[in-house]
Amino acid sequence: QVQVMESGGGLVQPGGSLRLSCTASTTEFIIRAQSWHRQAPGKQRELVAKITSGDTTDYADFVQGRFTISRDNAKDTVYLQMNSLKPEATIVYFCNVDLRRHLEFGPTFDVWGQGTQVTSPR
Repeated sequence: QVQVMESGGGLVQPGGSLRLSCTASTTEFIIRAQSWHRQAPGKQRELVAKITSGDTTDYADFVQGRFTISRDNAKDTVYLQMNSLKPEATIVYFCNVDLRRHLEFGPTFDVWGQGTQVTSPR
């Protein structure tokens, strides 16, 4: 059983900040990595940031140092801190969780959250 839930989206002014949260709970599987993706209307979903179970991180080029992905193991939560937000139409941010039954071997699979909306109007 795997449960993924995003929160923290909403309306924010251009140049402002917002922090998204993703809680992922499972008792059967090992979480290899978690990542944030975004999808604008009429466009493909794209990677924003990724963090592995070893706390290595990766960011899309368009982030340009404005976002930070982190984790709080005590709360089973991954965060995406977004600063200097640009004026854009509503974008849905999704949390993806990459899992497997064992740490270093066996099949892998991923689970998506329902998404949370972020709007930064001009």
